[in-house]
Amino acid sequence: MSSNHLYLVDGSGYIFRAYHRLPPLTNRHGMPAGAVYGFTTMLWKLVDDLHKADGPTHLAVILDASSRTFRNDMYGAYKAHRPPPPEDLVPQFPLIRTATRAFSVPCIEEEGLEADDIIACYARAALAEGWQVTIVSSDKDLMQLIEPGLDMLDTMNNRRLGRDHVIEKFGVPPELLGDVLALMGDSVDNVPGVPGVGPKTASQLINEFGSLDAVLQNAETIKKPKLRESLLAHADNARLSRELVRLVCDRPLPEPLDALKLKGLPPEPLREFLAEQGFKSLLLRVGGEGQPGRSVLAEPAVAAAPVEIPEEPAFDHKSYECVTSEATLDLWITEATAEGRVAVDTETTHLDAIRAELVGVSLATASGRACYIPFGHVGDGLLSETPQQLPRELVLAKLKPLLENPSVLKIGQNLKYDLILFRRAGIDIIAYDDTMLLSYDLDAGLGGHGMDDLCKKHFSHDTISFKSVCGTGKSQITFDKVSLAQATEYAGEDADVTLRLWQRLKPRLSREAATRVYELVDRPLLAVVAEMEMAGISVDRAELSRLSADYAVEIARLEGVIHQAAGGPFTIGSPKQLGEVLFERMGLKGGRKGKSGVYSTDVNEMERLAAEGIEVARLVLEWRQLTKLKSTYTDALQQQINPVTGRVHTSFSMAVAQTGRLSSTDPNLQNIPIRTELGRRIRDAFVAAPGHVLLSADYSQIELRLAAHMADVPQLRTAFAEGQDIHNLTAQELFGTVDRDTRGRAKTINFAILYGISAFGLAGRLGVDRGEAQAIIDRYFDRFPGVRNYIALTVGQVREQGFVTTLFGRKTHLPGIKGKTVSERQAAERQAINAPIQGTSADIIKRAMVRMGPALAAEGLTSVKMLLQVHDELVFEVPEADAAAASTVIRRVMESAAEPYVRLSVPLGVEIGTGPSWGAAH
Repeated sequence: MSSNHLYLVDGSGYIFRAYHRLPPLTNRHGMPAGAVYGFTTMLWKLVDDLHKADGPTHLAVILDASSRTFRNDMYGAYKAHRPPPPEDLVPQFPLIRTATRAFSVPCIEEEGLEADDIIACYARAALAEGWQVTIVSSDKDLMQLIEPGLDMLDTMNNRRLGRDHVIEKFGVPPELLGDVLALMGDSVDNVPGVPGVGPKTASQLINEFGSLDAVLQNAETIKKPKLRESLLAHADNARLSRELVRLVCDRPLPEPLDALKLKGLPPEPLREFLAEQGFKSLLLRVGGEGQPGRSVLAEPAVAAAPVEIPEEPAFDHKSYECVTSEATLDLWITEATAEGRVAVDTETTHLDAIRAELVGVSLATASGRACYIPFGHVGDGLLSETPQQLPRELVLAKLKPLLENPSVLKIGQNLKYDLILFRRAGIDIIAYDDTMLLSYDLDAGLGGHGMDDLCKKHFSHDTISFKSVCGTGKSQITFDKVSLAQATEYAGEDADVTLRLWQRLKPRLSREAATRVYELVDRPLLAVVAEMEMAGISVDRAELSRLSADYAVEIARLEGVIHQAAGGPFTIGSPKQLGEVLFERMGLKGGRKGKSGVYSTDVNEMERLAAEGIEVARLVLEWRQLTKLKSTYTDALQQQINPVTGRVHTSFSMAVAQTGRLSSTDPNLQNIPIRTELGRRIRDAFVAAPGHVLLSADYSQIELRLAAHMADVPQLRTAFAEGQDIHNLTAQELFGTVDRDTRGRAKTINFAILYGISAFGLAGRLGVDRGEAQAIIDRYFDRFPGVRNYIALTVGQVREQGFVTTLFGRKTHLPGIKGKTVSERQAAERQAINAPIQGTSADIIKRAMVRMGPALAAEGLTSVKMLLQVHDELVFEVPEADAAAASTVIRRVMESAAEPYVRLSVPLGVEIGTGPSWGAAH
């Protein structure tokens, strides 16, 4: 075996890891340089600090030359869903190439090939010469290359990856990994794969049949019907996917192997590069603060000193401690108290915090140092014994002083869930941070904020999946039946990741001007929303049942009318059959087929046909709405009544909607249609408890009011101050007269403009041609020039910096503004126009919710409960005798919610109604 050892660095992985691990630094020229600085320190460590006995003799950094390769010619949708790189990262790519060459390290890229292919070519060539090869990456596609003489180095977790790792992770050896990846597909790279086939199923199939080809040849023999049908239907996609994941390894090398010989760290041109960038602390390593004649170098502008990438210990699941003795529990509590902060996570029996039972609690006091305290585990099966663990009452009694200690910061991920569990157990957590909300307030629009997504993004680490611990489908078990060993690794990792995320995210708040929205809006809202979810709301089961029966009758009637109008029966809910009926049997024009060959019958298509007077289309839309109302609400709500409380408990998601709004799930109470009588009747089923009424408090036209303030429109400000009808004013300004028709058109225009609607879109809304719609928009801007200026400034802002902000400083990132297509960029512009307005509205109602409890308590109205938040509306349950007094307090709090941090030039109007049901109060 040759003594030569080639290290091939997957440059893209290094770049994105560096970018996400550092704050947005700038170099001494004011250019973005955080990723450059991070990449430089990481490459330096690799080149200079690897143990010499095992270090490289040859090394190259491999990069992607462009986003288009031969795979795009093979499959046009390849990587089509990947978002563009962050705007401030793009100008750093050339500097990173310069940085690599400053280390006297080859930086290799090749048009038409991905970096993975170039790595494969060099790896095969080096192995053929008898060299050892190490690929510096943890990318699964590159694991196909592992063989004797070739391993991978995961620098993030400081571990070597070999054949055993691939078998453990994917269930097959490296030579069969490509077949597994082809079956799995890859949503990130848009590799289609076979729907419904995940890693576990894919590896089982390959192990059973030996190869992808054999799997497809024997698909007919597979017993599971869905799996068999999916394999048969998507065999071509599987074969295509196999070619997409296959690495090219036989192309000519861009540089000969000998050209990759590592030359150490020659001071030049490294010193010159570091001086040019202003990386002072790195420059000291090469023995100089600058070249003769240069001025003193500045540090990166955003930080007082360059931020070194923190050295995180690798994730070691075996190191997490399972606490089963009181003495050990006391030690952990003492340690957490001394540290002054502790990450906390709960394990339970159910995703619904109102129904779930606590099984155990995990804590983390430092990166890599975590424990799991089980107290609710049972044996898995009749014959298995309950594992040894501390009593539930003892653990909770010991944890209560820690969790309620105001001098110890509790850190959670999606902490609302844990707040509810502990509140139900008699523990009120105070002094806390939520890493999910930290991420949301820093990076809304730049990806998900769940633990798995954040861990992958910030640490390049895949967390243990819940499915791998508890299984799936009929064989799935609840967490109380998981073995303590497995539970400790899973729960300990949750707490460990949470603490690491907090250490990474919390320092960014002040640097990125996100402190105000986090501290004044989102963090204090956590406990408020937890209380609302625990309170729930009563529903009238009998009324729901009556509605379901009424809907069923009407649905059946509609089906008969539709079949008659369509010339015969068909399955209305089948898009395929509906499309064939409309565009083949009935011969309607304008039908368009998708890639699957099925006519589109989506809502846009059906509304187009309905607008053209096609009765079947109008009836189908009505049928769809009724069937959705029945299945989603009148039927489902009856099943969602909690058997213990007798109420429905929705879950409010605080980090989903990009603009800052809360969203509601299980059930979704924010999408109940209220424009139709049938939809409004569902609200009648939400009722007050005996002796109480429901109170609805709704901001009146808040987005138009905010637009008048933010766009500085004098006419609109005056109209709102004087209590005028804003739509009447707009109708007078645009059409010179006010009647039912012009007011309705004005209302449509007012809201459409705030959503950045185009002339084409407005034409469809108003039923006019595109020229007339454009004339209306021009006239609107002439009458209200402030709106035009606001739109121009906002679009300019998002194009320049990639995000827009609310009056409270909430950022909404819109990466689509740099999209490849015109439609993608225009969609981002439309979002940018509305996001500051809608986001400020969301911030204001959140501040009202935070202030509401103390304000009501100050007036002795402690029996008033806030139950729901739906867009611009708050719903309360109020004792009948307190309705008048509560209305006064609620109106005052909502009208002044923006102050003192934001003083609006228009008043906020609040409409309040009360009644025995939500429908009656609204």
